Amino acid sequence: MPRFVKCFINAVACSCALPAILLAADGDSFFREFSDDIQPVLDIYCYDCHGYGSEKGGVVLDEFDNAMELRDHGLWLRALKNLRSGLMPPSDELQPTEAERDEILSWIKSKVFQLNPANPDPGRQVLRRLNRVEYRNTIRDLLDYDYDTDAEFPADDTGHGFDNMGDVLTISPMLLEKYLDAAQQIVAATVPTRSRVVAEKQLPGREFVEAGQSVPRKGARNRELSYYEPISLTAERQIDLAGTYEVEWDLMAIETYVNNVFDQNRCRLILKLDDEVVLEREFAREGWKSFSFVQTREWEPGLHRFTVEVVPLTPEADKVRDLRFRLHGVSLRGPYAPEHFVEPKDYREFFPRDVPGDPEGRRAYARERIEAFAKRAFRRPVDDYTLDRLVALAEHASSGEDATFESGVAQAYAAVLASPRFLFREEEIAGDSMQGDSALVDEWALASRLSYFFWSTMPDETLFDLAERGLLRAQLKQQVKRMLADEKASALVENFVGQWLQARDIGEVPISDFAVWLRENPNPELDRARATYERIRDIRMEDRTSEEEAQLEHARSIYRAAFRIPKPELSRDIREAMLEESESVFEYILQDDRSILELLKSDYTYLNEDLASHYGIDGVVGKEMRRFDLPEGSVRGGVLTQGTVLAVTSNPTRTSPVKRGVFILDNILGTPPPPPPPNIPSLEDAASPDELKELSLRETLALHAEKSTCRSCHNRMDPLGLALENFNAMGRWREAEMDMPIEPEGKLITGEVFNDIRELKEVLVTERRDDFYYCFTEKMLTYALGRGLDYYDVETVDRLVDRLRESGGKPSALIYGIIESAPFQKRRVTSQDGSKSFAER
Repeated sequence: MPRFVKCFINAVACSCALPAILLAADGDSFFREFSDDIQPVLDIYCYDCHGYGSEKGGVVLDEFDNAMELRDHGLWLRALKNLRSGLMPPSDELQPTEAERDEILSWIKSKVFQLNPANPDPGRQVLRRLNRVEYRNTIRDLLDYDYDTDAEFPADDTGHGFDNMGDVLTISPMLLEKYLDAAQQIVAATVPTRSRVVAEKQLPGREFVEAGQSVPRKGARNRELSYYEPISLTAERQIDLAGTYEVEWDLMAIETYVNNVFDQNRCRLILKLDDEVVLEREFAREGWKSFSFVQTREWEPGLHRFTVEVVPLTPEADKVRDLRFRLHGVSLRGPYAPEHFVEPKDYREFFPRDVPGDPEGRRAYARERIEAFAKRAFRRPVDDYTLDRLVALAEHASSGEDATFESGVAQAYAAVLASPRFLFREEEIAGDSMQGDSALVDEWALASRLSYFFWSTMPDETLFDLAERGLLRAQLKQQVKRMLADEKASALVENFVGQWLQARDIGEVPISDFAVWLRENPNPELDRARATYERIRDIRMEDRTSEEEAQLEHARSIYRAAFRIPKPELSRDIREAMLEESESVFEYILQDDRSILELLKSDYTYLNEDLASHYGIDGVVGKEMRRFDLPEGSVRGGVLTQGTVLAVTSNPTRTSPVKRGVFILDNILGTPPPPPPPNIPSLEDAASPDELKELSLRETLALHAEKSTCRSCHNRMDPLGLALENFNAMGRWREAEMDMPIEPEGKLITGEVFNDIRELKEVLVTERRDDFYYCFTEKMLTYALGRGLDYYDVETVDRLVDRLRESGGKPSALIYGIIESAPFQKRRVTSQDGSKSFAER
């Protein structure tokens, strides 16, 4: 039956079978418009798969019984994205005209989502806790102290690909305890609790020199002393006052990890004060353990010597793990007589004036210092009630035995750091800014939204000053330009790129260099040795014959020989260079305001000698990363061919076209596949081991995708992933694997054909350009807002993509668009009678 006849019959049948409610709903323009204008189009292009009893993908578009069912936001958001990207209808089916496509998209936005272009919905408000990065940076800028949140706090959960999502940044009882402990620890390390303390001088490790040297060693602050070589280092310090002094030595015993081989070397550590031995101790490997040794001395004025010696004890032992001491230095405290005490370090930064002697003066001074600190920590002015409580806490804490005015103020500071107003980003609305169900956030909140978006930290003094004077919105563009030029904007590069591209995972991704190398250099002898080893290993030692023992030892010798063959490695230096490549390319595009399409296809990248050699590129010398113009026809250029992306989307022993395909769908095209069905076997289970040896990876994938439940997703993922098969799990180029040539050609589900990664990149920046614009926009908007996007954000995203498209893909157009958008500038407001706004109902 001809297609148009079938469509005509279906349309007539559909109109006759409409539920009575659709025909009888007088005045229901929503249903009438759907039945009159939208349903006939859906019948022609969609109902073969999603109507008349068909429900592919669990989607049904012809069984709506009421307005609530028809306004299924989740269903129509999926439909909108699939229609906009060309995924539906499938490329081999009849396609709607541009006008028909626009009509459906417009109906979804205006009628189903009920979006108001004149007053876009700012979306759901999310209370956002500082994540580990933000907490660390905020403490750094607030108190000039580096608190190691990675070591002290549990890892943050992630949502929508990022770890700054308000929905997942909850506080458990354990984390609350850690915040309380952190507040006390940070304040104890930074805020002086007395006006006078024992004087302290530092002798950094670099000042310790060998005999005959007169100039301290330049460079690192520390000195390293090997277990294997005798050495004696000395530093001197002039003492001007007689009295009691305390000397504290700070060292760390460290080792460089080497496979599973232990280092049996030992040494003797000797510490001397003025040629007197104060410590003599034997050391073996200690594995990064810190040591502190303290002595007390009565000294007269004069020059005093501090000596550290290492005497090797096992010169015959193999030197395997580079055992050594790291001498951080010596702390010299004294004299301990009160008349020689001095002001603590940075005392005047916290207490610029002397403490008044009268109670009223002390209370006023405490209020002044606490208010200034809390205002910065809370990132907005402090109300009188809160300030009164903090001052009362300071007075109570300073009234105890051996307490001081400073210790009371410090306790109030600790309370500030443990407060929800510090840990969470509190926001209020600007007065007289209500428009419908939303209002502008006040300028203090706007300052924080800007600073945590660009810098992952608190606002600086310029933003605070403008917010206080109500001038931040008036100078928004100038401030955005200033903030992006600031070195702290590296946080946007590190945290956005690191998570969008999963680049920051490169340091920990498990890749077996040997297994990857072996797939590209098949070794039948090694395969036989492995089979022999696995067979005999399972036999109890007492049951093995002498012949089997000999076979086992022979297999082991073959393995050892194979391990000794020089082969490419994904070393720590290479991993760090890969991460820097990804960050540098993004930063270059951002700072020079180049088209974001260069993230997909470019004739340059950033390399150093090690990474260039790893990639097989000549002409780069030195450790420093630099912009490098790629030769014509190079396969490199763009994030898809960067080592970070290629490695984190691989398995430990081989590439994964599925992971790589999913990565591109999710992070480049914005059309992630649904989660796989349960109990799906691994790729290695698609056939027997012997059969797998005869199959290419493409053939194995095809065998794996034969099941109908797998086919639709694999048709989307596999062509994209296989296009990257010329790059192994370490990001190196190869022409073959397992003695089989790589076949990177493919066809996208939307119909575009390509022969290799270069042609795929061209497809992505031309035919699929808008898909990338939408995806990148949604990723950056999600990161900026700290929440996932929903149907009410469609209008905002469309406007941002329009700006991006009109600018030729310049990131400035997107960033300024985000800053000026309703979700960034506004928040929903509950009406005065207590009822929720339209989008919260």
